Amino acid sequence: MSAPRPLSLYLHWPFCGSKCPYCDFNSHVRPAIDETRWLAALLRSLSYWHEREPDRRIATVFWGGGTPSLLSPAAVERALSHIQGLWPLNDDCEITLEANPTTHETDRFEGLRAAGINRLSLGVQSFEQADLDYLGRTYTVAEAERALAHIAATFPRFTFDMIYALPDHTPARWEAQLERALSFAGEHLSLYQLTFEPGTRFYQALQTGRMQPLDDDTAADLYAWTVERMAAARLPQYEISNYARPGAESRHNLVYWQGGEWIGVGPGGHGRLGTGGARQALANSRSPEKWLADIEAGRPGLDQDEPLAAPEIGEELAMTGLRLVAGIDRQRFAAVAGHAMDRTLPEARRRTMVAEGLAWETASGFGLTAAGRMLLDSALRYLLAEAPVAT
Repeated sequence: MSAPRPLSLYLHWPFCGSKCPYCDFNSHVRPAIDETRWLAALLRSLSYWHEREPDRRIATVFWGGGTPSLLSPAAVERALSHIQGLWPLNDDCEITLEANPTTHETDRFEGLRAAGINRLSLGVQSFEQADLDYLGRTYTVAEAERALAHIAATFPRFTFDMIYALPDHTPARWEAQLERALSFAGEHLSLYQLTFEPGTRFYQALQTGRMQPLDDDTAADLYAWTVERMAAARLPQYEISNYARPGAESRHNLVYWQGGEWIGVGPGGHGRLGTGGARQALANSRSPEKWLADIEAGRPGLDQDEPLAAPEIGEELAMTGLRLVAGIDRQRFAAVAGHAMDRTLPEARRRTMVAEGLAWETASGFGLTAAGRMLLDSALRYLLAEAPVAT
């Protein structure tokens, strides 16, 4: 009898205290949240997924949002207990929850650890108050530093996010920011360049000329310096925006990037199920109210539940796998896609990328070099035969 296949769970809590101007996540502000009602819906949805995928074991759980740390520790414990009652968990199951460093949330950290969270992801974003205000964050630098000290003493594993390449960032400002971040860092850091995503207030300001992004050359210089500095700090880059000590990478996010299987539970949560070329695309309704009404009416709350075509599977694996420093593993690609990597990424285009120093290739895999990762979007367009690569 074969062992149950691993499965990951993404739980989405769609509510925040306020909406940040750069955020394009499915997050919403509501005057009041009925936690009991929402928790009941979450448990009901998990039970539905257990009926569809009973013979599995849980490798990772990630609770994102929104701001899931606004949930009470009692609610978190009940949800995790429900999951354990449905499926067996790996002995080393990684259970992550996202939090913000407000005093209200920091005071819940012990309760969240006792509830079963063993990895916390904190949205720090900056150690400059002017940047925090610009980004719409609702805490102070002092609160962020207090939260980081508290996390290090409470959770066996933790990470935090920083945002750089803001419109007025200079190399000196970002270098000082990163040094401060490293003084608090544990085994993992996520460092994101500011992007202007459609539908956000920042994007609207960009479109109307009220805001200008940092120039491309400076942004590229900041990125290249960041990669070098993190390597020197023994937290090497393993994904475009993520850095970790070897072995301390986010196991849950690697499921996404390496073509694993996961279920999304909650408004807007996405999932992928299946291997060997039979892969199902899943997407929950984005509207919190619609999702809640569907679940309470006995429906699954899904807007999408359909098989992916073979080219779509290959393209997804390429787009996620090439974000990784380790690149794409040929055997894993074929096992998930049901066809060889060459069918998605033509050999001639791979050879061209390698010759230009933008990619590397071995008998077991293919990936982008540091120079290639700086041109990820155009490299993907070229490799997927959409357009010439921009150099």
